Amino acid sequence: MKITWLGHSGFKIEIADQCLLIDPFLTGSPVFPQDRKAEASEGVTAIFLSHGHGDHVGDAIDIAKEKSLPIYTMVELAGWLNGQGVDNTTGFNKGGTVTLGGASVTMVNATHSSSTPDGSYAGSEAGFIIEGDGHSIYFSGDTDVMADMKIFNDLHQPDIGILACGGHYTMDMRRAAYAAKTFFDFKTLIPCHYKTFPLLAQSAEELISALPDTNIVEPEVLSPIEI
Repeated sequence: MKITWLGHSGFKIEIADQCLLIDPFLTGSPVFPQDRKAEASEGVTAIFLSHGHGDHVGDAIDIAKEKSLPIYTMVELAGWLNGQGVDNTTGFNKGGTVTLGGASVTMVNATHSSSTPDGSYAGSEAGFIIEGDGHSIYFSGDTDVMADMKIFNDLHQPDIGILACGGHYTMDMRRAAYAAKTFFDFKTLIPCHYKTFPLLAQSAEELISALPDTNIVEPEVLSPIEI
């Protein structure tokens, strides 16, 4: 399995027989090399969006149209995407699971906000549990700490965590460390939603120091993490 960070909260996850693109914010991202956009979508089989904000919808519409890829997301956001000319969308909701080949993706709760780039109603913010290849990944989406995280662990036992932890708009490093220690037993933890803008944390050192027994991987843009 390979997990490739695209900067901010964007990831490409190669799992089982699928290649999933999550929250692909490329155009305008200060940390994504603009001459390497083609690499981000190479081999992708499906796109998942956690919520409607512009730094998460990002390039999803253009990529979906160019490559005829399906987008899976909150049902109201899926409807808005249809209005933007994306023909192949599947709307689902929290607690729902979609199965794609050897991988499954369950939408789970997050606590944040959600609207589309033009201000339209986008339903609700979410995270995802992605399972396949003998692994379970918790992708938090934009969120603060929630007691719901205990339920995610009880039901899915994620061994890999991808946590938004840059602060200001999401959990900061201290709160993400608390979530990891209190609710999860991650073997590998990947921070995200940081280093993109000056308001956000620029280092994960606080997270690393707080979780000495967890393998914390600070990702590099377009550098695959093999698990």
